[in-house]
Amino acid sequence: MKIKIRRYILLQFFIVILVMSNMGITTPTAALTQPIIADHTIVNMIRYNQIPESAIIHAKNTLHIAYEHTSHGSQIPGGMAPLAAFKEGIGGTVGLYSYNSTFLHDDAMASYATSAADLGYADWAEATRNYLEDPVNADCNVIMWSWCGQVDDYIDQTTIDHYLGPMSQLETDFPDVMFVYMTGHVEGLGIGGSVWLSNEQIRNHCKDNNKILFDFADIESYDPDGNYYGDKNVTDSCSWYNATHSGNWALDWQATHTEGVDWYDCVCAHSYALNGNLKAYAIWWLWVKLSGWNPTVSEGIAFAPIISIIAISIVLMFLKKFRGTN
Repeated sequence: MKIKIRRYILLQFFIVILVMSNMGITTPTAALTQPIIADHTIVNMIRYNQIPESAIIHAKNTLHIAYEHTSHGSQIPGGMAPLAAFKEGIGGTVGLYSYNSTFLHDDAMASYATSAADLGYADWAEATRNYLEDPVNADCNVIMWSWCGQVDDYIDQTTIDHYLGPMSQLETDFPDVMFVYMTGHVEGLGIGGSVWLSNEQIRNHCKDNNKILFDFADIESYDPDGNYYGDKNVTDSCSWYNATHSGNWALDWQATHTEGVDWYDCVCAHSYALNGNLKAYAIWWLWVKLSGWNPTVSEGIAFAPIISIIAISIVLMFLKKFRGTN
């Protein structure tokens, strides 16, 4: 009887692997072999519905995210909140982008330390540790903090002391939790400015050490068509200028596209709705990646048929053996 039960359990395991292979999903792991970077290059994956709905549902069922921020960081949940209605209004599946506080615990950690409203505050790491050590939060498997204008207060060794070092220690102490790094928002200082230098240090750390990064500044440096404004002193409001011209890429793009079809209204502190839209697209891509969605070969699933054939063969083999014992 015990042998039959073991075989049945193994059978169910291989069926799960088969299903996940067809979705392009693997088991999420804290030990990454390459960085995961959410930036302007991936926003169209959600914008144009290029991710399987099954992978989005899997993310909602798998992740338990704790997020802390002040006003600039609120652009992310501000963009996420109306996304479901927008997608449904243009023919998307009802409820696909709806979520609750079990999935995303917003404003989760500030109360766990004296001075921990966002990454610019002294006690953000202590608050994170206290939050994760509280048994009430035992199911948390993703931690994310944002900046709010202070990223260029830190550079070189001070960035390591205040941010990169404590993050690395938290990763070591809580190996079952995924920690999302973040760049600070743009401030109109351009390439080579203090914000750019601090953000580059964070980016390079993430790229060199296979970390998870939400590149806040990169996302707000490009419009949806891929036009770049980072070399035009772009600000957090999406305003930009150079020697001969100026504008606001978000307002300009919204004015030439249809609300409710090409973009949607949302609360986006210090900025405009389109910026919040892009942040929402990017963060959903990241949630899906963190839950294990990992299509092979440049975001395709070229190997999925092969994996499926192997998995089916294994399932059939176990079915034959299982029936032969009855």
